[in-house]
Amino acid sequence: MIMPGDDNIISTGGQIDAMCMALIDAAYDKNGQVRYIVSNSLFEVGKKQPKMVLSSAQYYLNKHSKLQQGHRVVILNTMERIVRESIAQIKAPLAVDLIKLASEEMTNSKEVVPEWQTAASNLLVALGCNYCNEVMAEMDKKFQPGTLPHFFVVQTMANLASANVFGMVPFLKAILGTMLPMLGMAKHDNMRWVLSTALGRFSEAVLDYVANIDKAPDPSVRKDSYSTEIFSAYDVLFNVWLRSSEPKLRLAIVDAVGQMTHLMTSERLEEQLAKLVPGILALYRRHTVQFHITEGLCNVLTASVAGQSTILEPHLEILLNALHPQVCIPPDYSNPMTVKNHNELLRCFAVLSESFCDKVITYLLQKLETANDKVRIGTLSILKHLINSQDSLMEGKKELIVTGMKIILPETSNKVKKMFSQVIIAMANHSYLELEGGELMVEFIVRQCSLPVESSTKRSNDPEFVSNEALKTMCDNILQLVTTTVEVMENVLWPYLLECLLPNQYTPAMSALCHSIAYLANKKHEAEDDSYQLDFEAMANLPKPTAIIARLMVMVGRPMNGKKRGMNVLKAMQALSRNLHDNLVELWDSVIPKLMTYLEENLEEEEKWSQKSWEDLLLKLISKTLDEVDDEDWIGELGEALADQISLYATHPDEKNFLYKSMGVVMRKSSKKDLVKKMLNVLFSTVKHSSQFERERSEERRVGKECRSRWSPYH
Repeated sequence: MIMPGDDNIISTGGQIDAMCMALIDAAYDKNGQVRYIVSNSLFEVGKKQPKMVLSSAQYYLNKHSKLQQGHRVVILNTMERIVRESIAQIKAPLAVDLIKLASEEMTNSKEVVPEWQTAASNLLVALGCNYCNEVMAEMDKKFQPGTLPHFFVVQTMANLASANVFGMVPFLKAILGTMLPMLGMAKHDNMRWVLSTALGRFSEAVLDYVANIDKAPDPSVRKDSYSTEIFSAYDVLFNVWLRSSEPKLRLAIVDAVGQMTHLMTSERLEEQLAKLVPGILALYRRHTVQFHITEGLCNVLTASVAGQSTILEPHLEILLNALHPQVCIPPDYSNPMTVKNHNELLRCFAVLSESFCDKVITYLLQKLETANDKVRIGTLSILKHLINSQDSLMEGKKELIVTGMKIILPETSNKVKKMFSQVIIAMANHSYLELEGGELMVEFIVRQCSLPVESSTKRSNDPEFVSNEALKTMCDNILQLVTTTVEVMENVLWPYLLECLLPNQYTPAMSALCHSIAYLANKKHEAEDDSYQLDFEAMANLPKPTAIIARLMVMVGRPMNGKKRGMNVLKAMQALSRNLHDNLVELWDSVIPKLMTYLEENLEEEEKWSQKSWEDLLLKLISKTLDEVDDEDWIGELGEALADQISLYATHPDEKNFLYKSMGVVMRKSSKKDLVKKMLNVLFSTVKHSSQFERERSEERRVGKECRSRWSPYH
């Protein structure tokens, strides 16, 4: 075993030197777990003593020329990790020695030996992050005109162009000058693949350099400095090499061409689009994994619309017709590449909209007219992406989009409604719903919050199946989210949501509605916002205060019917009290919190819950409410509101029975015989004389009786 003190080893003079050499010697133990431990131990030592460990490893590899290849790979990989961690501590003389070692390791075999040569190449790239000139001086020896270089020499330069843009770009003019004549010499697919990859990386490096020119060492670098060489390379790649039957090579070419188009002059690019666009689109038929094609195409599109250029206009229709059907294919979320491809397709539409926003939006809104779930879902996903990503471009299109979306409002497919709901929340975030038609979008969400939950527990075999319950829960969350986090939505939702309290079809959404109403009312009241106080006479669409009270009192009568309905209705009642009647504020502020406490303590445990006790408490609240208002006309209005709402509960017998009891309290408080007679007539005429007759009759007998309770919030 080599011992510390040998030439070229930067020794610490301590015992750690011998330990380090022992670890290097044992780095290729037969046991994989031991190899892992040894490698990590070397790395940990190397972080503290990088010069000693790296020089020891270099010496060891030089002295053991016949060392097993696997052993060399482990050592080289560990050296790379140490260099990346401690590059700042490595001085130039040691760096040069390591570069020579890695270069020799990488090119020692003319054949491609991936694991060994990749390890050496990665070490060179790691060193090149600080010592780019030295690495390139070494590569230049092995990258000579007239001779095809080693595969990994090209690979190293390609990777270094990504790792150290500022260091590599100054070499690219010379590299391209040497590389271009080599393209005609490359006959094998693997060599063509690495040259294509390198050209893509070099183009990307130039773009990155120019994009950060304010930080670059040479501010005179321009994209057009490389356009002649890049176009010559493009000509070979696209017109000759792309015909290859090797899929990996074709994908590498498309990726490279996508980057290279950014360096072409606009005139050259425009000339090539007639071949370039159909040529790339044709590749979709030849590949099952399509992400790299879409990524390359997206780069071509990005280069083509730079500066809002319209050179793509002759090809726009073919592009839209080729890309749109692909977006309409649902991505397989268990396959990351299909998800990446879907996202890249969406990006293509965003890029096209930069120069052709009107035409793209018109195209998409026309597609919404197609009564096909997949087409509508795909189209909506594109519109959602554009709304979220192209805010400034879409500014003048908002009214058109809101109007165009109305065609989806009657949709019955839960899949389509799910995507449409996502579009609505995107529109909410970007101030679309403040425009005419915005309330219709809010109403759509409320309608989904009202969906009946299926009683069947059978699960559909369709992987994209969307149940009523899932859609309802999602829209409950959307309504809460836009209420509490999207400030511009406050004036859309308030007081509009009050209009949704009375319609029968929104009864299942009562909990979600009241949650949002309570939040908005409290926020506006606390901020002393003038819009909190409602003018019910001027706002003709709003239900009257007595109608709101009648509705909410009945809804809270069955607090468990609907997710947290009782609690949310009580919160809404308290938050609205100042709008409903001034005399209610003190009473409700005192009583409602106690009722909420009662719900919290009793509702969740079936054995503790007494529906009768709860109803007694609420009937007493109604009675006290009437006493506080102390206005015969107002009491009459409340009684008539209750009577008018009986039809809302035709399919809700529990709520209907509590409404009857509430009417009884009103009749007991009223001194108007005509009102009492009218209410009794309504009550008896709406009773269902069926199997529930006896039960309902017993409820009728309770009309006017005093309610009792073992617990009262009024004392």
